[in-house]
This record gives sequence, C-alpha cells and structure tokens, in this order.
Amino acid sequence: MDVRRSGIVVCAALSAAVLWVAGPGASLAGAATGGGECQLQGVANLSPPLSSNSGSFAYNFTGTLSSCQSNVAGAPTTGNVSAGIQLPETVTLTCTRPGTCTSGFCDDRTTACTTSSQCPAVVFTTTGTVQYQEPIPQGSGSCGNSTTTGESLATWGDGLHTVVSYNTTGALAAVQLQGTVVASMTLALVASSVPASCTAPASFTIASDEPTFAVGQQSLAALTFSPTTQDQNCVTMGVSSANISGTVGIGSAQ
Repeated sequence: MDVRRSGIVVCAALSAAVLWVAGPGASLAGAATGGGECQLQGVANLSPPLSSNSGSFAYNFTGTLSSCQSNVAGAPTTGNVSAGIQLPETVTLTCTRPGTCTSGFCDDRTTACTTSSQCPAVVFTTTGTVQYQEPIPQGSGSCGNSTTTGESLATWGDGLHTVVSYNTTGALAAVQLQGTVVASMTLALVASSVPASCTAPASFTIASDEPTFAVGQQSLAALTFSPTTQDQNCVTMGVSSANISGTVGIGSAQ
C-alpha cells in the first residue's frame, strides 16, 4: 500500500480544512472577490492510528501560516492554525477559602467568633488561566479512503481569528473538502486545569473576528501528507503522526 498517496486523503481532512485552496497552480487573489492564500506547515496526530483496516478515528492538528497574500488591503500575512487541541485562556475564577477569625470577628466583620472554625467560607473572584478544549475532529476510514468532519481555528498575526466548519470525502490521492467560515468556535473547559477550590466557566467562545474573511465564505482544500517517520507504513505500523504542507486560503469565488 502506498501510504503517501493514501495519506493525502487524510491530510486535507486535517489541515486544509482550515482554509480555501483555489486549486493547483491557481492564485486566490485572482480567483476571489475577497480573501487570501498562505503557505501551511504543520503536524497532525491521529488516534487510533490509521491502518489498512477501516475504522473510526479522532485527530488534532497544529500548524503555521506564512507568506500570506491577499487582494484585500490590510489582510494578515502570518498566523497559526489548530484543530482539536487544548488552548490556555484567561477567565474569571470563582474560588472559596476557609474563613478566619480575627479580633473576635469573621471575615465579614459581622459574625462573632472565638476560632476560625466558627467562620463561614469566603467566596471571592479572581482571574486565572485554565485550559479549554477545541472540538475534536472525527473521521472514519482507512489509509485508502476516509471521511471527516471538524472545526479549525486560525489565529492571525494581528490577534484576530477565523473559524471554519468543514467536512471531507477522499479516496487515495484525491479528496474533496467543503467548509464555511462560521461565526465562532465553542471550547469546553478542561476540569483538571482548574485550581483547587475554584470553578471556571464551562465553555469559552472564540469569534471569527478577522474582517478579511467574512462569515459565510466558502472553503476548499488539497495538500500533501507524509508520515513523520518512515516506519509508519500503514501495514506493519499505522499512521499516528504526519507532516502536512501546502497552499491554503479562503475567499469568495467570483
């Protein structure tokens, strides 16, 4: 089995899902009323590894976007892209601590006390950084063919974001990816990242706020895929990690 050929099916599912490629040899700047194209370099991690047998799998992806070009003035030129990973976010935490008795009164300065054990717990708020989980993309198939669905997040050099909801269908070296820029991505709290005796918001929302890439614009993609090690040949060893590179973009077709 040719793992490099079959892997292209998955690579587009993993990372090209981020944005729109105009097509082999095409320039998005000339093919769209608004948008841009970038060079993508990244790594995808699959669990369980892809093999010659069909089955369900999940994956995450991280990469960089560089050398971006656009027909829109002020468009970002660099960025990072991810899907299915945990992100640190600073939020308001609600915490409790044991009450204390000082000079005969608890912290509320109303409740009389002789020992701190007589005082109610103190509730307070503070800011802290905790982890939130991006939606984890899901797929079904093998090294020979696969379908996937997911959401990807591009964080541009200007600090703004673009979220794409996508699905893919592929076979061997060909893949069809279709996606749409959506208004936001909702991340779920990773409970283990919250400090003891504190609570954090159950979710965190990241909006698509990069004006160059408007909500509703369409996405398509095709990239190249190669296992990070040669022994991941899809027969004696499944593909659990792969390098992904190519040209990606987003825009509105004329």
